[in-house]
Amino acid sequence: MADLRTTNPEPATPHPLDPADVTPTGAPPDAVVEPEGPERHPHDRAPAMKTGASPDRAAAVPGLHPHDAAGPIVTDAPTPVDPVAGRGPAEPGEPAFVPPASLADFAELARAVLPAEVWDFVAGGSGTETTLAANRAALDRVAVLPRMLAGVDTPSTEAPLPGGRYALPVAVAPMAYQKLLHPDGEVGLAAAARAAGVPFVASTLASTPIEEVAAVGGTVWFQLYWLRDRAMVADLLDRALTAGCAGLMVTVDVPVLGRRLRDVRNGFALPPHVTAANLPGGRNDLAHQGTPGVSAVAAHTGAVFAPALSWADLAWLRERTPVPLFVKGILDPRDAVRAAELGVDAVVVSNHGGRQLDGAPGSAAVLPEVVAAVGERCAVLLDSGVRGGTDVLRALALGAAGVLVGRPLLWALAAGGRAGAEAALALLAAELRDAFILSGCADPAAARELRTRTGG
Repeated sequence: MADLRTTNPEPATPHPLDPADVTPTGAPPDAVVEPEGPERHPHDRAPAMKTGASPDRAAAVPGLHPHDAAGPIVTDAPTPVDPVAGRGPAEPGEPAFVPPASLADFAELARAVLPAEVWDFVAGGSGTETTLAANRAALDRVAVLPRMLAGVDTPSTEAPLPGGRYALPVAVAPMAYQKLLHPDGEVGLAAAARAAGVPFVASTLASTPIEEVAAVGGTVWFQLYWLRDRAMVADLLDRALTAGCAGLMVTVDVPVLGRRLRDVRNGFALPPHVTAANLPGGRNDLAHQGTPGVSAVAAHTGAVFAPALSWADLAWLRERTPVPLFVKGILDPRDAVRAAELGVDAVVVSNHGGRQLDGAPGSAAVLPEVVAAVGERCAVLLDSGVRGGTDVLRALALGAAGVLVGRPLLWALAAGGRAGAEAALALLAAELRDAFILSGCADPAAARELRTRTGG
């Protein structure tokens, strides 16, 4: 597996994009890890454990408890690193990231290295998190009927999505503030997507400007939140197109931010080194003003997001957008049909990962209705709850053209930076190939012909 290097744990001159070390997990849940400089990150504390390290060795590492060797796991096998994210070539003997057994397992590696409030910011949902749980339940209820005697041993995972053909029927979901998870941030995850041959969707609220993300190469789509200032919306669109973004994904399910109680209870605010890099004044906005009982991120989005997005706005956007247009946040088939009639290239069936209307259905539960409603008028993608290759197979069998994968890739980024994200996408590809072989599918088109049962 190429490009799965972490950096030497004792470099003479650290590069700002080098994967950092683990955060101690022995601290109490409300402990705050103070940065030691303007760009210091919570990871920049103690060296990563190597494979086979003993508890005694862990105890000798400052800031590590003997049982805190869960991440990142490293070994000494030499593998070169592509310098796309600004790194030089790897030196022989540098440690390589060793992935866990499954894509879903990255969550525990991430939890071991992240401050509790950052874990909650990413893992949490809105309200009582009913919809967050419903996403997994909806996928788990889908049973796929495998085909036998299909003669498949080397399936192809390549799939068409609007604008191109990709190595997997997968795109990296738009996710805000990725430098919260690791200094590699959006550049590291975009580089991993490039290596995997899948699109990366860059968020309006990225912690890296769209120009820097697009410069990584590969296929980058830009995700657009509708802002109160229409001129700023037009400027973001122009910047994304000038940077070379090959698609535009407008999110329509965030008129206001859902009430995310974990963030409220934590009084969550962004640290100084993490900013909304695509927005003016991103370093001095409401998102950094921590107040007990208030989510600073919600206060910030409430000030800049336009709550009254309409179909007329979507028509305006369609007229100005020469690249494939995706509409993310659709659950009702009637909205999907109306979007298709306006000429969008794809709708993304999504409840925002359970982070908006609590009580909305799991995305997979309504996917077949949306697919049936739009027919061949546009593609349909699934977002929310995807945790592995079997879930991708389920989505295809329910009629989706592909899926967006979100949290698992953030967990991988947290655990190992760009190397962790590359390992996660390679693992997802392996899981999908296994699922294709076991279900008798030669390719994604065959997977879409599978029959399903709901409820086991």
